[in-house]
Amino acid sequence: MGLILSIFPGIDLLGRAFEEEGYCIVRGPDVLWGGDIRAFHPPENVFEGVIGGPPCQAFSILRYLNPNFVSRHGNLIPEFERVVAEAKPSWFLMENVPQAPEPNIDGYKLHTIMLNNRWLGEVQDRKRKFCFGKPDGARLEIDVAIFESLQKETTILASSGGKLRPSQNRGIPVGKACLLQGLPEDFGDNLPFTKAGKLLVIGNGVPLPMGRAMAKAIKRCCQEVMELR
Repeated sequence: MGLILSIFPGIDLLGRAFEEEGYCIVRGPDVLWGGDIRAFHPPENVFEGVIGGPPCQAFSILRYLNPNFVSRHGNLIPEFERVVAEAKPSWFLMENVPQAPEPNIDGYKLHTIMLNNRWLGEVQDRKRKFCFGKPDGARLEIDVAIFESLQKETTILASSGGKLRPSQNRGIPVGKACLLQGLPEDFGDNLPFTKAGKLLVIGNGVPLPMGRAMAKAIKRCCQEVMELR
């Protein structure tokens, strides 16, 4: 499999899903580790794909629910667009909240997918927008579960360190947050953060089942294209 550039990675649950499908992930800079995407320039024609989720706070529903809400990063989707334009990959995948605008990059046609984590048989109710771009306008086919889970849990959100209401979040164990994101319960044990920090970085990631669904769909799409040539 080819090289994939993961930008805005955080602890990179999305990249982890692509690694499971055999891709080699190269992670770009992230503020979590002291990096700055605005100073980053990728090499051209090296990466098969570019994946990433620009900070969603500027488009989050929290900006309406919390009168004191302030987006720390602003809109960094233009930085995602710039990196893709410079890298010139065969395809790209951008994930964000449903309210976020779609990327517009010359030479790529979009297939936008709204996906809820529960549609994959998971218990966490989390909806995300995935924008898949490819020059030929190829579309993705996502494998979903036949039935939704009988259990239902609210969304783990990074903006409040966990659940939507901070008062509800104070008692949530890190292990439960990991399980809701599709991770092993002990995933957070060795993360070098406080409990609040662990909840933030875990909640900021794409649920692993959603990442797996997208990685599998993209892998299948690209293999079908190769078979037709």
